[in-house]
Amino acid sequence: MIGIPEAFTRSTLAREGARGAAWLGELGHISGELLDLWGCVPDGEVMHGGVGVVIPVRRRAGGAAVLKLSFPHPGNVHEPDAFAAWNGRGAVLLHERDDERFAMLLERVRSSTLAEVEDGDEVATVAGRISRRLAVPAPPDLPRLRDQAAAWEEELRKDAEELAPALPRHVVDAAVATVRELAAVQPDTLVHGDLHARNILRADREPWLAVDPKGYAGDPAYDGGTLLKSRALTLLEAPDLRRAAHRVLDVYAEAAEVDRERARRWAQFHAVQSAFHGRRHGFRVARGGPRLDTLIELIDRLAELLTESAGPSFQARRRASGPAERGRP
Repeated sequence: MIGIPEAFTRSTLAREGARGAAWLGELGHISGELLDLWGCVPDGEVMHGGVGVVIPVRRRAGGAAVLKLSFPHPGNVHEPDAFAAWNGRGAVLLHERDDERFAMLLERVRSSTLAEVEDGDEVATVAGRISRRLAVPAPPDLPRLRDQAAAWEEELRKDAEELAPALPRHVVDAAVATVRELAAVQPDTLVHGDLHARNILRADREPWLAVDPKGYAGDPAYDGGTLLKSRALTLLEAPDLRRAAHRVLDVYAEAAEVDRERARRWAQFHAVQSAFHGRRHGFRVARGGPRLDTLIELIDRLAELLTESAGPSFQARRRASGPAERGRP
């Protein structure tokens, strides 16, 4: 029987309720069956992320690995598909999979993450290089980010109306413009979908390897936004937020070999989404109170700064629009 971390149990029950309790009750049985099936024995303390547990194991045939068991959720479906497509290129190797039970046997890496690196330029460079390596043709059965464009626009307009005056109207308009102009037409390139410093771990086979992908097909510049969003707490300490944010995006875009303006627009879109999400649900690091207020204020400012840095096409459309258009959600 594996020991499930108490913090993971609490968060799963709070988020998933009865379904979470039932799944937690089955984890010992599921893990035991899979350890036998895949010829492994436990080899360390159970770790966890937001939606799954990771059990260090040693394969009887030789070699260290981890058994990852995720809560059954649509957002976790395509993780093994992404790993299979990469086949170890910039990401951990997939040894075995059981899709019905949302389980994988993966290459073991170290526990230290890129988030522990203090040099911000190194963080953005490593993340960009990993993104470039992960940018391979996407398998046909992966979800396409372009298919989410209509839902994204509807959600942005709903949030702008229901949470007004959360953000200036032109900031929301810029995010909507990104959805219409970038999200609706995207390449069939495999992207991580949640690329941030805590999802890049030190390894032995390569210096750094990615974990926990969403597995989307879309624009590689999209992950520039996920990286910048994850650096929000670090940016709090910057004397010049504008310069610090653009430095992250500039370094990332160069290393990832993506268009810098596309990365900025995706980052602005992510910031607007996060600003609304924080107001409705809070964040994992702050569900309420002064800390949440500080984070929302920071993300609001970040969204505005990225909007002010918009290219000439959006600024020209904004100037050309009348007051009624600018006031519309």
